[in-house]
Amino acid sequence: MVQKTSDANVDATVHSLEGVTKVTQAIAGEITDYTKRSFESGTKTMENLLGARSLDKAFEVQSEYARAAYEDYVSHASKLGQLYTGLAKEAFKPYQSFVAK
Repeated sequence: MVQKTSDANVDATVHSLEGVTKVTQAIAGEITDYTKRSFESGTKTMENLLGARSLDKAFEVQSEYARAAYEDYVSHASKLGQLYTGLAKEAFKPYQSFVAK
């Protein structure tokens, strides 16, 4: 009985770690993509600001950057929230049968 429970615990832990690893990789990928997009957007905005011929054009470039950065951040935060929810589900999925008993 003890050996069977011990084996079940080991199996659940291994499955939990496999699921957590996959979701953690997805989270790291999302953070990397967001960082890359943010850097590229900031670089492009700086180039556009340096090329602006008037104060109105510079203000327009800055306003567009702020709007796009905000929208991208909200989207990023939403994706991360979903991924972290998935991380919690994956981490505890193998242990659900223990709780049911």
